[in-house]
Amino acid sequence: MSRDPASGTILFTGFPGFIGMRLLPRLLELSPGARLRCLVQPRFLEAARTGLAAIEAAHPDTRGRVDVVTGDITAPGLGLAPEVAAELAREITSAHHLAAVYDLAVTRELGQKVNVEGTRHVVGFLAGCPRLERLHYVSTCYVSGTATGVFRETDLDVGQSFKNHYEETKFLAEVEVARSGLPATIYRPSIVVGDSRTGETGKFDGPYFTLSAMEKVPSPGLFVRVGSGRNPANLVPVDFVTEALARLSVSPVSRGRTYNLADPEPLSTFEVGELFARALGKRFAYVPVPAGLARALFAPAWVQRHFGMPVQSLDYFDHPCRYDTAQATRDLADLGVQCPPLPSYVDRLVAFYRAHRDGVRRAAMV
Repeated sequence: MSRDPASGTILFTGFPGFIGMRLLPRLLELSPGARLRCLVQPRFLEAARTGLAAIEAAHPDTRGRVDVVTGDITAPGLGLAPEVAAELAREITSAHHLAAVYDLAVTRELGQKVNVEGTRHVVGFLAGCPRLERLHYVSTCYVSGTATGVFRETDLDVGQSFKNHYEETKFLAEVEVARSGLPATIYRPSIVVGDSRTGETGKFDGPYFTLSAMEKVPSPGLFVRVGSGRNPANLVPVDFVTEALARLSVSPVSRGRTYNLADPEPLSTFEVGELFARALGKRFAYVPVPAGLARALFAPAWVQRHFGMPVQSLDYFDHPCRYDTAQATRDLADLGVQCPPLPSYVDRLVAFYRAHRDGVRRAAMV
Protein backbone atom coordinates (compact mmCIF):
# COMPACT_ATOMS: atom_id res chain seq x y z
CA MET A 1 0.00 0.00 0.00
CA SER A 2 1.34 3.44 -0.95
CA ARG A 3 2.01 5.73 1.99
CA ASP A 4 1.52 9.47 2.30
CA PRO A 5 4.65 11.06 0.74
CA ALA A 6 4.29 13.92 3.21
CA SER A 7 5.22 11.61 6.10
CA GLY A 8 7.74 8.88 6.86
CA THR A 9 11.52 8.77 7.14
CA ILE A 10 13.73 10.00 4.31
CA LEU A 11 17.34 8.89 3.86
CA PHE A 12 19.32 11.78 2.38
CA THR A 13 22.82 11.73 0.88
CA GLY A 14 24.75 14.72 -0.43
CA PHE A 15 24.38 16.96 2.63
CA PRO A 16 25.81 19.58 3.22
CA GLY A 17 26.36 20.08 -0.52
CA PHE A 18 25.00 23.22 -2.18
CA ILE A 19 21.90 21.61 -3.67
CA GLY A 20 21.42 19.45 -0.58
CA MET A 21 21.43 22.50 1.70
CA ARG A 22 18.68 24.07 -0.39
CA LEU A 23 16.65 20.94 -1.01
CA LEU A 24 16.46 19.72 2.59
CA PRO A 25 14.30 22.54 4.05
CA ARG A 26 12.07 22.56 0.97
CA LEU A 27 11.43 18.83 1.32
CA LEU A 28 10.49 19.26 4.95
CA GLU A 29 8.17 22.14 4.04
CA LEU A 30 6.38 20.01 1.43
CA SER A 31 6.37 16.92 3.68
CA PRO A 32 5.25 18.25 7.08
CA GLY A 33 5.08 14.82 8.67
CA ALA A 34 8.47 13.59 7.43
CA ARG A 35 11.82 13.22 9.19
CA LEU A 36 15.20 13.22 7.45
CA ARG A 37 18.24 11.11 8.24
CA CYS A 38 21.28 12.64 6.54
CA LEU A 39 24.12 10.23 5.83
CA VAL A 40 27.35 12.20 6.28
CA GLN A 41 31.01 11.22 6.09
CA PRO A 42 32.86 11.72 9.41
CA ARG A 43 35.09 14.45 7.94
CA PHE A 44 32.03 16.50 6.92
CA LEU A 45 30.19 16.13 10.25
CA GLU A 46 31.15 19.58 11.52
CA ALA A 47 30.12 21.22 8.24
CA ALA A 48 26.85 19.26 8.29
CA ARG A 49 26.02 20.32 11.83
CA THR A 50 26.85 23.94 11.02
CA GLY A 51 24.68 23.74 7.90
CA LEU A 52 21.83 22.16 9.82
CA ALA A 53 21.99 24.87 12.49
CA ALA A 54 21.75 27.52 9.78
CA ILE A 55 18.74 25.77 8.23
CA GLU A 56 16.99 25.49 11.57
CA ALA A 57 17.63 29.17 12.28
CA ALA A 58 16.16 30.17 8.91
CA HIS A 59 13.36 27.59 8.98
CA PRO A 60 12.24 27.01 12.60
CA ASP A 61 9.71 24.36 11.51
CA THR A 62 12.62 22.04 10.62
CA ARG A 63 13.91 21.85 14.20
CA GLY A 64 13.97 18.35 15.61
CA ARG A 65 13.14 16.79 12.24
CA VAL A 66 16.64 16.13 10.92
CA ASP A 67 19.28 13.75 12.27
CA VAL A 68 22.85 13.43 11.04
CA VAL A 69 24.03 9.83 10.72
CA THR A 70 27.70 8.99 10.32
CA GLY A 71 28.37 6.79 7.30
CA ASP A 72 29.99 6.57 3.90
CA ILE A 73 28.39 5.54 0.62
CA THR A 74 31.72 4.15 -0.62
CA ALA A 75 31.72 1.52 2.14
CA PRO A 76 29.66 -1.70 2.11
CA GLY A 77 26.49 -1.27 4.16
CA LEU A 78 27.02 2.51 3.82
CA GLY A 79 29.61 2.31 6.61
CA LEU A 80 26.84 2.30 9.20
CA ALA A 81 27.10 0.82 12.67
CA PRO A 82 25.01 -2.41 12.74
CA GLU A 83 22.42 -1.06 15.15
CA VAL A 84 22.03 2.15 13.13
CA ALA A 85 21.73 0.20 9.88
CA ALA A 86 19.00 -1.99 11.38
CA GLU A 87 17.10 1.03 12.67
CA LEU A 88 17.28 2.83 9.32
CA ALA A 89 16.22 -0.27 7.41
CA ARG A 90 13.09 -0.49 9.52
CA GLU A 91 12.22 3.21 9.21
CA ILE A 92 13.08 4.39 5.70
CA THR A 93 10.14 5.11 3.42
CA SER A 94 12.02 7.08 0.73
CA ALA A 95 15.54 8.16 -0.16
CA HIS A 96 17.19 11.08 -1.94
CA HIS A 97 20.59 10.14 -3.31
CA LEU A 98 22.53 13.25 -4.30
CA ALA A 99 26.05 12.34 -3.13
CA ALA A 100 28.52 12.15 -6.01
CA VAL A 101 31.73 13.66 -7.34
CA TYR A 102 30.69 16.58 -9.55
CA ASP A 103 33.98 17.27 -11.32
CA LEU A 104 34.76 17.03 -15.04
CA ALA A 105 38.41 16.31 -14.23
CA VAL A 106 37.71 13.49 -11.76
CA THR A 107 39.95 10.44 -12.08
CA ARG A 108 38.29 7.22 -13.14
CA GLU A 109 39.29 5.58 -9.85
CA LEU A 110 37.62 8.23 -7.70
CA GLY A 111 34.57 8.52 -9.96
CA GLN A 112 34.14 4.74 -9.90
CA LYS A 113 34.47 4.62 -6.12
CA VAL A 114 32.06 7.45 -5.29
CA ASN A 115 29.63 7.60 -8.20
CA VAL A 116 29.34 3.94 -9.18
CA GLU A 117 30.22 1.87 -6.12
CA GLY A 118 28.59 4.47 -3.86
CA THR A 119 25.33 4.26 -5.79
CA ARG A 120 25.56 0.45 -5.83
CA HIS A 121 25.88 0.48 -2.04
CA VAL A 122 22.92 2.86 -1.68
CA VAL A 123 20.57 0.77 -3.84
CA GLY A 124 21.81 -2.41 -2.15
CA PHE A 125 20.97 -0.99 1.27
CA LEU A 126 17.58 0.28 0.12
CA ALA A 127 16.73 -3.14 -1.28
CA GLY A 128 16.64 -4.32 2.32
CA CYS A 129 14.23 -1.59 3.48
CA PRO A 130 10.73 -3.16 3.53
CA ARG A 131 8.89 0.18 3.83
CA LEU A 132 10.69 1.86 0.92
CA GLU A 133 8.28 3.62 -1.43
CA ARG A 134 10.68 5.50 -3.69
CA LEU A 135 14.30 6.30 -4.48
CA HIS A 136 14.92 9.80 -5.87
CA TYR A 137 18.23 9.70 -7.69
CA VAL A 138 20.06 12.78 -9.00
CA SER A 139 21.92 11.91 -12.19
CA THR A 140 22.99 14.34 -14.94
CA CYS A 141 22.00 15.11 -18.51
CA TYR A 142 25.60 14.30 -19.43
CA VAL A 143 25.04 10.56 -19.17
CA SER A 144 24.44 11.30 -22.87
CA GLY A 145 28.23 11.31 -23.34
CA THR A 146 29.12 11.64 -27.01
CA ALA A 147 25.54 11.11 -28.24
CA THR A 148 24.42 13.70 -30.77
CA GLY A 149 21.03 14.98 -31.88
CA VAL A 150 18.23 14.80 -29.31
CA PHE A 151 18.80 12.83 -26.09
CA ARG A 152 15.39 11.87 -24.76
CA GLU A 153 14.31 11.41 -21.18
CA THR A 154 13.64 7.77 -22.04
CA ASP A 155 17.19 7.31 -23.40
CA LEU A 156 20.09 5.93 -21.41
CA ASP A 157 22.34 3.48 -23.23
CA VAL A 158 22.33 4.55 -26.86
CA GLY A 159 25.79 3.21 -27.64
CA GLN A 160 27.53 6.44 -26.63
CA SER A 161 31.10 6.79 -25.42
CA PHE A 162 32.12 9.48 -22.94
CA LYS A 163 34.08 12.71 -22.97
CA ASN A 164 35.47 12.23 -19.45
CA HIS A 165 35.28 9.95 -16.40
CA TYR A 166 32.62 12.10 -14.75
CA GLU A 167 30.17 11.36 -17.57
CA GLU A 168 31.11 7.70 -17.70
CA THR A 169 30.76 7.06 -13.98
CA LYS A 170 27.47 8.95 -13.70
CA PHE A 171 26.16 6.88 -16.61
CA LEU A 172 27.24 3.67 -14.88
CA ALA A 173 25.63 4.88 -11.65
CA GLU A 174 22.33 5.53 -13.41
CA VAL A 175 22.56 2.04 -14.89
CA GLU A 176 22.87 0.71 -11.32
CA VAL A 177 19.63 2.48 -10.38
CA ALA A 178 17.84 1.24 -13.49
CA ARG A 179 18.96 -2.35 -12.88
CA SER A 180 18.12 -2.32 -9.18
CA GLY A 181 14.40 -2.80 -9.72
CA LEU A 182 13.69 -0.28 -6.98
CA PRO A 183 10.78 2.13 -7.43
CA ALA A 184 12.68 5.20 -8.56
CA THR A 185 12.51 8.65 -10.07
CA ILE A 186 15.62 9.90 -11.86
CA TYR A 187 16.48 13.57 -12.23
CA ARG A 188 19.07 14.76 -14.76
CA PRO A 189 20.05 18.41 -14.35
CA SER A 190 22.06 20.02 -17.13
CA ILE A 191 24.80 22.53 -16.15
CA VAL A 192 23.74 24.02 -12.81
CA VAL A 193 24.59 27.68 -12.19
CA GLY A 194 23.74 30.09 -9.39
CA ASP A 195 20.39 31.19 -8.04
CA SER A 196 18.36 33.11 -10.64
CA ARG A 197 17.22 35.58 -7.95
CA THR A 198 20.50 36.26 -6.12
CA GLY A 199 23.25 34.75 -8.29
CA GLU A 200 24.49 32.75 -5.30
CA THR A 201 26.36 29.53 -6.03
CA GLY A 202 28.49 27.13 -4.01
CA LYS A 203 31.12 26.46 -6.65
CA PHE A 204 32.64 28.37 -9.55
CA ASP A 205 32.97 25.76 -12.27
CA GLY A 206 31.38 25.01 -15.65
CA PRO A 207 30.43 28.30 -17.37
CA TYR A 208 32.17 30.25 -14.62
CA PHE A 209 35.43 29.11 -16.22
CA THR A 210 34.46 31.28 -19.20
CA LEU A 211 33.94 34.27 -16.91
CA SER A 212 37.33 33.67 -15.35
CA ALA A 213 39.01 33.50 -18.76
CA MET A 214 37.18 36.58 -20.07
CA GLU A 215 38.32 38.62 -17.07
CA LYS A 216 41.94 37.90 -17.98
CA VAL A 217 41.60 39.08 -21.59
CA PRO A 218 41.84 42.82 -22.42
CA SER A 219 38.74 44.51 -23.85
CA PRO A 220 38.21 45.38 -26.62
CA GLY A 221 40.14 42.32 -27.66
CA LEU A 222 40.15 38.83 -29.09
CA PHE A 223 38.59 35.79 -27.47
CA VAL A 224 38.61 32.17 -28.58
CA ARG A 225 35.41 30.67 -29.97
CA VAL A 226 35.60 26.89 -29.77
CA GLY A 227 34.11 25.35 -32.91
CA SER A 228 31.11 26.88 -34.63
CA GLY A 229 29.57 28.47 -31.53
CA ARG A 230 26.14 27.36 -32.78
CA ASN A 231 25.69 24.28 -30.59
CA PRO A 232 23.63 24.60 -27.39
CA ALA A 233 24.96 25.40 -23.93
CA ASN A 234 22.30 24.20 -21.52
CA LEU A 235 22.35 26.12 -18.23
CA VAL A 236 19.80 25.92 -15.41
CA PRO A 237 19.75 27.91 -12.15
CA VAL A 238 20.01 26.06 -8.86
CA ASP A 239 16.68 27.38 -7.57
CA PHE A 240 14.88 25.84 -10.55
CA VAL A 241 16.64 22.51 -10.01
CA THR A 242 15.88 22.52 -6.28
CA GLU A 243 12.21 23.36 -6.74
CA ALA A 244 11.84 20.77 -9.50
CA LEU A 245 13.43 18.07 -7.31
CA ALA A 246 11.29 18.97 -4.33
CA ARG A 247 7.95 19.32 -6.09
CA LEU A 248 8.33 16.26 -8.33
CA SER A 249 9.49 14.10 -5.42
CA VAL A 250 6.21 14.54 -3.59
CA SER A 251 4.11 14.14 -6.73
CA PRO A 252 2.70 10.67 -7.36
CA VAL A 253 2.88 11.15 -11.14
CA SER A 254 6.71 11.20 -11.06
CA ARG A 255 7.05 7.59 -9.94
CA GLY A 256 9.07 5.57 -12.46
CA ARG A 257 9.88 8.60 -14.63
CA THR A 258 13.15 10.18 -15.70
CA TYR A 259 13.36 13.94 -16.05
CA ASN A 260 15.88 16.00 -18.01
CA LEU A 261 15.98 19.13 -15.85
CA ALA A 262 17.32 21.29 -18.66
CA ASP A 263 16.44 24.54 -20.36
CA PRO A 264 13.85 23.65 -23.02
CA GLU A 265 15.10 26.57 -25.16
CA PRO A 266 18.87 26.72 -24.61
CA LEU A 267 21.03 29.42 -26.10
CA SER A 268 24.06 28.63 -28.24
CA THR A 269 27.54 28.70 -26.73
CA PHE A 270 28.22 31.90 -28.68
CA GLU A 271 25.07 33.58 -27.33
CA VAL A 272 25.97 32.59 -23.76
CA GLY A 273 29.48 33.96 -24.22
CA GLU A 274 28.10 37.25 -25.54
CA LEU A 275 25.77 37.55 -22.53
CA PHE A 276 28.69 36.97 -20.17
CA ALA A 277 30.91 39.49 -21.97
CA ARG A 278 28.22 42.19 -21.86
CA ALA A 279 27.56 41.52 -18.17
CA LEU A 280 31.30 41.94 -17.54
CA GLY A 281 31.30 45.17 -19.54
CA LYS A 282 33.61 43.72 -22.19
CA ARG A 283 33.64 43.50 -25.97
CA PHE A 284 35.40 40.81 -27.97
CA ALA A 285 36.00 39.78 -31.53
CA TYR A 286 35.90 36.01 -31.62
CA VAL A 287 38.59 33.86 -33.21
CA PRO A 288 37.20 30.47 -34.30
CA VAL A 289 39.39 27.56 -33.19
CA PRO A 290 38.59 23.90 -33.94
CA ALA A 291 37.78 21.92 -30.80
CA GLY A 292 40.77 19.60 -31.24
CA LEU A 293 43.20 22.50 -31.54
CA ALA A 294 41.62 24.24 -28.53
CA ARG A 295 42.16 21.11 -26.42
CA ALA A 296 45.79 20.97 -27.53
CA LEU A 297 46.32 24.65 -26.68
CA PHE A 298 44.78 24.19 -23.22
CA ALA A 299 46.48 20.88 -22.47
CA PRO A 300 49.48 22.36 -20.58
CA ALA A 301 48.71 22.59 -16.87
CA TRP A 302 50.02 26.16 -16.65
CA VAL A 303 47.55 27.29 -19.33
CA GLN A 304 44.66 25.72 -17.42
CA ARG A 305 45.83 27.38 -14.20
CA HIS A 306 46.20 30.79 -15.86
CA PHE A 307 42.71 30.78 -17.33
CA GLY A 308 41.15 28.87 -14.43
CA MET A 309 39.66 26.41 -16.91
CA PRO A 310 40.27 22.63 -17.00
CA VAL A 311 40.80 21.26 -20.48
CA GLN A 312 37.84 18.88 -20.03
CA SER A 313 35.43 21.82 -20.06
CA LEU A 314 36.23 22.59 -23.71
CA ASP A 315 34.29 19.52 -24.87
CA TYR A 316 31.07 21.28 -23.88
CA PHE A 317 31.66 24.31 -26.09
CA ASP A 318 30.92 22.54 -29.35
CA HIS A 319 28.86 19.40 -28.85
CA PRO A 320 25.70 18.98 -31.00
CA CYS A 321 23.33 17.47 -28.44
CA ARG A 322 19.98 18.78 -27.25
CA TYR A 323 18.02 17.48 -24.28
CA ASP A 324 14.38 16.56 -24.64
CA THR A 325 12.46 18.01 -21.69
CA ALA A 326 8.92 17.08 -22.74
CA GLN A 327 8.04 15.08 -19.63
CA ALA A 328 9.75 17.46 -17.21
CA THR A 329 8.18 20.54 -18.81
CA ARG A 330 4.71 18.96 -18.78
CA ASP A 331 4.81 17.64 -15.20
CA LEU A 332 6.45 20.79 -13.81
CA ALA A 333 3.94 23.03 -15.60
CA ASP A 334 1.18 21.21 -13.72
CA LEU A 335 3.02 22.18 -10.52
CA GLY A 336 3.55 25.80 -11.57
CA VAL A 337 7.32 25.41 -12.07
CA GLN A 338 9.28 26.45 -15.15
CA CYS A 339 12.91 27.08 -16.06
CA PRO A 340 13.71 30.81 -16.34
CA PRO A 341 15.60 31.93 -19.47
CA LEU A 342 19.27 32.78 -18.94
CA PRO A 343 19.00 36.42 -20.16
CA SER A 344 16.58 37.13 -17.30
CA TYR A 345 19.17 36.40 -14.61
CA VAL A 346 22.66 36.45 -16.17
CA ASP A 347 23.48 39.86 -14.67
CA ARG A 348 22.88 38.48 -11.18
CA LEU A 349 25.14 35.47 -11.87
CA VAL A 350 27.97 37.70 -13.02
CA ALA A 351 27.50 40.21 -10.19
CA PHE A 352 27.76 37.41 -7.62
CA TYR A 353 30.83 36.02 -9.36
CA ARG A 354 32.58 39.40 -9.33
CA ALA A 355 31.75 39.96 -5.67
CA HIS A 356 32.80 36.49 -4.51
CA ARG A 357 35.34 35.22 -7.05
CA ASP A 358 37.93 34.60 -4.32
CA GLY A 359 35.58 33.32 -1.64
CA VAL A 360 33.80 30.42 -3.37
CA ARG A 361 35.48 27.09 -3.96
CA ARG A 362 36.34 25.81 -7.42
CA ALA A 363 37.16 22.20 -6.51
CA ALA A 364 34.70 19.35 -5.97
CA MET A 365 33.62 18.44 -2.44
CA VAL A 366 35.04 14.92 -1.98
